[in-house]
Amino acid sequence: MRLADFDYNLPEELIAQYPAAERDHARLLVVDRTAGTIEHSSFYHIGKYLAPQSVLVVNNSKVIPARLLGHKPRSGGQVEVFLLRSLGGRRFEAMVRPLKKVKDGELLVFDGGITARLADRAARVVEFDRDDVFKALETAGHIPLPPYIRRPDEAADRVNYQTVYARPAGSVAAPTAGLHFTKPLMRGLRQEGHSFASVTLHVNYGTFKPVEAEDIISHPMHSEEYSITPAAVKKVQAAGTAGKKVVAVGTTSCRVLEAYARTNQTRGETRLFLYPGAEFKYVNAIITNFHLPRSTLLMLVSAFGGTDLICRAYQEAIREKYRFYSYGDAMLVK
Repeated sequence: MRLADFDYNLPEELIAQYPAAERDHARLLVVDRTAGTIEHSSFYHIGKYLAPQSVLVVNNSKVIPARLLGHKPRSGGQVEVFLLRSLGGRRFEAMVRPLKKVKDGELLVFDGGITARLADRAARVVEFDRDDVFKALETAGHIPLPPYIRRPDEAADRVNYQTVYARPAGSVAAPTAGLHFTKPLMRGLRQEGHSFASVTLHVNYGTFKPVEAEDIISHPMHSEEYSITPAAVKKVQAAGTAGKKVVAVGTTSCRVLEAYARTNQTRGETRLFLYPGAEFKYVNAIITNFHLPRSTLLMLVSAFGGTDLICRAYQEAIREKYRFYSYGDAMLVK
């Protein structure tokens, strides 16, 4: 399966640098797999396109302020640490810049008074000098905006780059399809007969890694931590038994559902790579943003919607000047 099949050219001005003024006022591209049609709408009309009594599965992982700016007391040199994932307790895997100028065990002092040491330079492990790391990050850390958002983070990003239902902290990138939901919109969908179930997948920086293998099947998929509660499993399975549709809100929710379907494991690490030809066992529809070319996320959506139809949908979105990526517009593939 060729990597070139998942490439496309995007005018830079279509990369959203800020979110829509109101979350649910993003545009919505509706892709019907059966009819092969594409329709333009707004996200606040999404209920119009859902099957009756759909179960929407959301990823409730909370983005941590994972970017820390500070200095080395030994030399006064500036240092930046980007936390990639928690290793438990005080230890995190991290990107450290400039890594070559930081010694093993060296003290690092960050804005807000947080201190840490480079515990293992080779493994890029940082260990903090306190137990309440996540709490401290809330005041000292910066929101880790993706690299294609070419501006410093702002105070508003602490709210905008977080879903309204975020709970357990652990992601270094937002599950962006969920950013379009507001509490009133969710309340309205419930009143229409739809329901919600929550899963957790802590998004790590590997989500931005482009596929480089010309045969995409050779790509080494990154690993992410996930969990799904017995209540969510029961709800999703009951929907399938009753003939109701399960809607994955985002590729992350989709990966959790399909990882569970393949393993029966309610928590763990998943390297599930869904590309064209994959069978979707639980998911009947996907709400998603527009993804980077050559990315595993685009391949997942193509696997679900069909490569040709998704390619056509992306070209339509570019022609109609939809806003792309994390702060951009949305697509429903049903």
